[in-house]
Amino acid sequence: MLEISARIVSPVSGKHRIALKARGRTAVWLDGKLIVEEGEPLEVFELDDLWGNQPYHVAEVDLQAGRPVEFRARWRKFYDHNHVTIDLSIEKPTVTPAEALAESELLARGADAVVLVIGTTDQDETEGRDRTSLSLQPAMDELVRRVAAANPRTIVVVSAGSPVEMPWREDVAAILLTWFPGQEAGNALADMLLGRVEPGGRLPTTWPAEMADVPVLDTQPVDGTLLYSEGLHVGYKAWLQNEVAPAFPFGHGGGYTTWTYLDVEPAAEAARGHGSSGHGAGSPASGAAVTVRLRNSGSRPGREVVQLYLARPDSAVERPLLWLGGFASVEAAAGQTVEVAVPVDPWALRHWDEAAADWAVEPGRFEVRVGRSVGDLRLATVIEVEA
Repeated sequence: MLEISARIVSPVSGKHRIALKARGRTAVWLDGKLIVEEGEPLEVFELDDLWGNQPYHVAEVDLQAGRPVEFRARWRKFYDHNHVTIDLSIEKPTVTPAEALAESELLARGADAVVLVIGTTDQDETEGRDRTSLSLQPAMDELVRRVAAANPRTIVVVSAGSPVEMPWREDVAAILLTWFPGQEAGNALADMLLGRVEPGGRLPTTWPAEMADVPVLDTQPVDGTLLYSEGLHVGYKAWLQNEVAPAFPFGHGGGYTTWTYLDVEPAAEAARGHGSSGHGAGSPASGAAVTVRLRNSGSRPGREVVQLYLARPDSAVERPLLWLGGFASVEAAAGQTVEVAVPVDPWALRHWDEAAADWAVEPGRFEVRVGRSVGDLRLATVIEVEA
């Protein structure tokens, strides 16, 4: 059993919501009066629900501004290995959703700029179960639409662990993805928004405009086996065969400056293979690289991630249309032209030879495309690979 107590003083009068988050038998008293007594064991024993999806026990009470009240809560566990996170929250007198939206619009209309922080919660995504939707909560989407309409200088900060739909993406000035940040998130976010540092990340996943556009939606195992029906075309490679373009492609990301890609050429005369063992005996095309020349054409210093993708249209083996072959970052002052060598990952030139049951290198010409993402390729060259 666990018992906690506190003294609560509200700065305003009215009906407040007091909520205690815990999985177990829970009782709450306010000034000695029992206001909550709840808790039922799980019908289906799921560790994720037991540990991470704990319910709120809520009561509405009238509080007077400045008048202290005594709060006491008691918790008893259901199971021997119960884990509990006690989370006490108090909401001031609530307004209706319509009133809250109207207040948000009013504040946005009078602001120079708006920073709107939204995202997913443990109710939307968690490690213990698959998601059934890529949408945010409808109220969040509506809030973004209304605020952006009131103030076009709206920056949306999205805190999410995986892709989400953003139907308002064309209506806002900027979108900043923070994933799930840590305890220094506030300072880091302020530094990025105020321009002290550049948000220089690139997407490691493809973000769809709508969930229906995703090439592979069924990931449920059948008889204990998960079939990759897309074969080699996993992730962004499947999107290259899709008739519908994503909202944000693999590798996408921006900063506080712009970049002009000038030219590219192979950095080595030939890329030679040195064996086909998959366990380190050889390193095919270990010297392959290209040199990319680009200019920071903006007004601020910045960092660019130059991405290299490979293609082999005439290949004798099955391959994706394009696949990531390497990348390199480069920094430049405003107006500065720089060169960067982008190495080709030796593994990007290998394929699995089923007959030999080993990795192999197919000799010949590999097309090289260079750019800012798989959806923004600006330069092209070729490298010659020998087995």
